[in-house]
Amino acid sequence: MKFTPRSESTRQFIIETTAGIFNRKGYAGTSMSDLTEATRLTKGSIYGNFENKEEVALAVFNFNAARRKNIIQNKLDRATSSKDKLLAFIQLFNSTEIQVFPEGGCPLLNAGTEADDTHEPLRQRVAEELLSTHKDLTTLILAGIANGEFRSDTDADLLASSLVALIQGGIFIARTTRNPVALDRVLETATHLIHQIEEKAST
Repeated sequence: MKFTPRSESTRQFIIETTAGIFNRKGYAGTSMSDLTEATRLTKGSIYGNFENKEEVALAVFNFNAARRKNIIQNKLDRATSSKDKLLAFIQLFNSTEIQVFPEGGCPLLNAGTEADDTHEPLRQRVAEELLSTHKDLTTLILAGIANGEFRSDTDADLLASSLVALIQGGIFIARTTRNPVALDRVLETATHLIHQIEEKAST
């Protein structure tokens, strides 16, 4: 029998209220007492709207991932050229601007590093978001090639993969070492990759 939440409004309240906790503490690190304390709801109320903690974690990730996507899209919408959009995307993750993301930082990195062996549905959702980011970056690079901003022989797929890896890796290093400058240095490399293909296009 399919599980049916008691109240969609209460379910959404739980998601929004616990989004920062899950993103900051992770799935394993977030306890039921964390959820009841944050929401001021009983355990029964929470489980009346979610089948289990795994379902809460997945719903929260979807919420945080949607917020991440909106933040990125709003930033890119203010840029005009493909080059400026790519640079805006990269700079959105620097040690200053990354604070605009949901509490706890980038939800893809936070959930992905934990869910790879413990929560398969969550791992799959993180993978989907990473692949979506890769696809969006590839589309931007191809647009830049088409309008003459970038070299015609630029490998859009490879460059998109490199940007995703640099950004996610930089966030991981910065958070693990508690050194935000490490992230900014990695982003300088990502920025250089964009300027490199642009400079060659203009010679």
